[in-house]
Amino acid sequence: MYQSITLATVGAAAVLTLNRPDSLNAFTYPMMDEFRHALAAAEQNPAVTGIIITGAGRGFCAGMDMNALGTLSATGEEEDAASLKEKFRADPGDKSMGDDYGSGFTYLMTIRKPVIAAVNGACAGLGLSIALLCDMRFAAAGAKFVTSFSQRGLVAEHGQSWILPRIVGPSRALDLLWSSRRVLADEALSLGLVDRVCDDGASLKDALAYVEQLAASTAPVSLQVMKKQIYRHMNMSLGEAMAESNELMAASLVRDDFKEGVASFMEKRPPKFAPVST
Repeated sequence: MYQSITLATVGAAAVLTLNRPDSLNAFTYPMMDEFRHALAAAEQNPAVTGIIITGAGRGFCAGMDMNALGTLSATGEEEDAASLKEKFRADPGDKSMGDDYGSGFTYLMTIRKPVIAAVNGACAGLGLSIALLCDMRFAAAGAKFVTSFSQRGLVAEHGQSWILPRIVGPSRALDLLWSSRRVLADEALSLGLVDRVCDDGASLKDALAYVEQLAASTAPVSLQVMKKQIYRHMNMSLGEAMAESNELMAASLVRDDFKEGVASFMEKRPPKFAPVST
């Protein structure tokens, strides 16, 4: 079905693998469309609790394919720049998240299920943006992270100017963007750039185990609502966020999930929450 990615259901997880290992899984324009289609399919699959994005071979993603960028640079035509801009055009997305989400790859934050990047190797440029826009990042011990843009005469693209300072702080974000220096997994953990450092070859296994734990013990609706809360409330005042949280809490108290959560606790058994598709 896909030429440049694979999509497989493994237990409670959908595993989306960037599958151009000879080019360190660099993105092409058709690959962008496949990527979005696969994410939508995984989101709507009721058997899937969480989505894991990883790379085939020794890298996660080296960014955009340099052949595509080289063609754009060589022509220098305005229509080519317009075509590239169209590839990252604004998208309606999930309007309940507000109007700011949906341009480029920021739609990853509107996906209603947990999305985890299992970073198995080199992660650069657009690949780093995708990893940052996932909800969590599990990095192999040998993974390397680099922004790349300054060394190509570019600027902070694909949402990095928004998400990176929110993860590591503004001065560290500027350092990483200006210098384009390589950050190894242990430093990435200390910066907060990643959430877990795993043994080499184990980032996918550890991400799968995390999704299985979520599937066994948490309410899918709760996961969805909390993800929406986090990203929406990043752009709200405390008062607005508290008011909305109070409304959401009131709604949760009358759902069957709350009754099942209390019953399973009292009966000392695992909860049995109903699956949801979106």
